[in-house]
Amino acid sequence: MASNTDTPDTLNQTMIHRSGNVMRRLIFGQVVSSDFFARNWLAMILGVFMILAYISGKYSCQTKMEEVNRLTRQLEIVNAEFVRCRSRYMGQIRESSMQAMVDSLGLNLGVQENPPYRIKTDK
Repeated sequence: MASNTDTPDTLNQTMIHRSGNVMRRLIFGQVVSSDFFARNWLAMILGVFMILAYISGKYSCQTKMEEVNRLTRQLEIVNAEFVRCRSRYMGQIRESSMQAMVDSLGLNLGVQENPPYRIKTDK
């Protein structure tokens, strides 16, 4: 029968030793060696290219969104100016068309020079 020499204490010690060893190798740069880069150079270049493409796309998207927001604000301003000019124009058209109709009917009516007065009566 095979005996199990690993007790819980020895397992914990080996785990601590391994994690310390990995941490030490990471600090001294032994986890990723130059051999790793030599074997995976194509994958590394593709990874860097994909990261740069992502950054470029995100920057492009943000600049386009800022331009859309700027143009939306400009459109709102132009629409408000359009409504104001249209209402002013329609007011002038109504007044002149009514004056032309009154003149064509020969009613001898004109535009009042003074504003109307409100007469108050005492009871």
